[in-house]
Amino acid sequence: MSKGESTRQAILHQGVQGAYRVGLGGLTIGDLAVATGMSKSGLYAHFRSKEALQLAVLDQARTEFTEAVIRPALAAPRGEPRVRELFQRWIRCGVERAPGGCLFVKASVELDEQVGPVRDQLACDHRDLYDTIAQVFRTGIAEGHFRRDADPDQFAADLDGVMLAFYHWHRLLQDELALTRAQRAFEALLDAARIPHLTRDS
Repeated sequence: MSKGESTRQAILHQGVQGAYRVGLGGLTIGDLAVATGMSKSGLYAHFRSKEALQLAVLDQARTEFTEAVIRPALAAPRGEPRVRELFQRWIRCGVERAPGGCLFVKASVELDEQVGPVRDQLACDHRDLYDTIAQVFRTGIAEGHFRRDADPDQFAADLDGVMLAFYHWHRLLQDELALTRAQRAFEALLDAARIPHLTRDS
């Protein structure tokens, strides 16, 4: 990685952390300049507009989430172990308040009615995540861990619902049982998807 690329990545990491605190709409080049110790003019050379900065920060958040959650999960054995790895790493991301993953939850509420390229990119990122979950679940069907008539897209939607509820109960409500509830809900999803004669102990 060149020095210029390294500098840009460090700036964007600060941008992800800043957007996690104040939202993408609240992120400014001026604030980012203060956080990074760079001049505004220097940052304008990297990002010509607030929209360009927001898009770049979203891309960095996606990269960080992919490296922390998706890529390690895909390295796990196919089938249910891979589904479990994906869930556990995603949960850990939420527990540790990792900005790269948490930003997508915050931004989905912030931008849901704001038409434009940033919202479009966020929607695309979410769809890509759902597609990844569905594909990981399909490996479970192929390996004989889940029923052949199980719906991967429905599983992706249900798992996303579990995670959104977890974020809500863990952060906003600060419920000490949030993690336990999420884990129970996840196990219920797997139990419903399993071939009837298979259990977790078989």
